[in-house]
Amino acid sequence: MAFPKFVISKSRNNQFYFNLFASNGKVIATSEMYVSRQGCENGISAVKRDALVAGVEDTTS
Repeated sequence: MAFPKFVISKSRNNQFYFNLFASNGKVIATSEMYVSRQGCENGISAVKRDALVAGVEDTTS
């Protein structure tokens, strides 16, 4: 599978979550837990939609 990509997984307590992998194959984001697969897929859609307009807040200074 090519990168970047979202990977949906199931936790030990049967909840769904996703990881977003960068082009170098490393995880750059992990979602919250979702009760349903559809909720997890909706979370991926939200990241895809909202990341395009997301600002950057630098709190290091």
